[in-house]
Amino acid sequence: MAFGAKKIFPIDSRPGTGVGVNLPFNAPGVFKTTYTTKDAIRNNLINFFLTNQPERYLNPTFGANLRAFIFQQITDNNLQGLKQDIQSQLNRYFPNVNIAQLDITSDPDIHQVNVELTYNIINTGISDNINIIFN
Repeated sequence: MAFGAKKIFPIDSRPGTGVGVNLPFNAPGVFKTTYTTKDAIRNNLINFFLTNQPERYLNPTFGANLRAFIFQQITDNNLQGLKQDIQSQLNRYFPNVNIAQLDITSDPDIHQVNVELTYNIINTGISDNINIIFN
């Protein structure tokens, strides 16, 4: 009888194997390492939101472009367009992430954009939430 087995990435079962680089970069050495897929994907998503599109060398379309958006006129149409852009970029660069909810709000008086993303990692049962306040 099938019961909906949860897929565990093989690298997560090896306790000493690093998966990615942890944020923020404030380790006493060079970098802190992440050891689970959940932490690695969370850090990759945060990196995506903090990157403008022409910043990534050899990948100029990577990034949420939030810094460029802050200095535009903030309207409901612009917020909806930004939401659609972010959803399409996330689907392109993170195919193993299912977006459960993406909320983008703003405070135009202080040029602030709030992005809240709730997501699931496909076939793992892992869910997480990221809230970024960008100003």
